[in-house]
Amino acid sequence: METPETELTATNRPVWNAGRTVGAKRALKPKQIWEIRFYLNQHRRLRDRALFDLAIDSKLRGCDLVQMKIGDLVSGGQIRMRAIVMQQKTSRPVQFELLPDARASLLAWLEQRGGTLDDYVFPSRVDHNGHLSTRQYARLVDEWVTGVGLMRSEYGTHSLRRTKASIIYRATGNLRAVQILLGHSKIENTVRYLGIDVEDALALAENTEI
Repeated sequence: METPETELTATNRPVWNAGRTVGAKRALKPKQIWEIRFYLNQHRRLRDRALFDLAIDSKLRGCDLVQMKIGDLVSGGQIRMRAIVMQQKTSRPVQFELLPDARASLLAWLEQRGGTLDDYVFPSRVDHNGHLSTRQYARLVDEWVTGVGLMRSEYGTHSLRRTKASIIYRATGNLRAVQILLGHSKIENTVRYLGIDVEDALALAENTEI
């Protein structure tokens, strides 16, 4: 009995995740954040340092991060301490803070980059009127993590989005605050995104004395 052609095709088709690590990407630890910053400084990658710092502080998805314009970050010739963007995925605004390290690296990059308030913070090197692509951003993240000895299969652009949110949650246990910072519409999404489980909940309870 012959096997139908459709079954042969399905059988011979390679599995999309063959050889890949699937699942949520790891958040970076504080030590790893500073290792990447040192690596980027050492290699004089001014743009990449600004992009990395902005990704950590903003906690934005890659699609929102790469489309930020200079006017989103700059006011009166200075980098704003807080900024706000409209998320593409949810069409909801999200606000974020910019700490001194991020403001300093962004200012250094923008002084070199030049441009107007309507220009993208990180322009494409192929189309100077366009912005850095999400694919190129992902490639850069791969370079950064492997540059400090981390496995690229375990880290990605969502690692940068999750990093500060995870640190804040573990330090405070304030899930609602993290939900706001990530721009999630439902707190259940934040629980899944952070990978919170029973062990996390019990650890927080054990550190709370009454």
